[in-house]
Amino acid sequence: MNIPNGWELILVLLVLVLLFGSKKLPDMARSLGRSARILKAETKGLREDDTKPGILAESDAAREAREFAEWKASRGSDSSETR
Repeated sequence: MNIPNGWELILVLLVLVLLFGSKKLPDMARSLGRSARILKAETKGLREDDTKPGILAESDAAREAREFAEWKASRGSDSSETR
């Protein structure tokens, strides 16, 4: 497969501007960049998970529930509740 030359690239860009408009193209490029960053971060996370066998990743909800339970236990022993 051949790589497009200068005139072919200009023609492709012109067609894109005609199809989507000059206002939409930066927004599309920005969202494509965000998607690429998210994909890169997720694949990096998956690779890190694969390199640590035996250690299960704790979900955000499970971590928050554990931290809340620890906080509640420490607070309950320090002060008494009044109703």
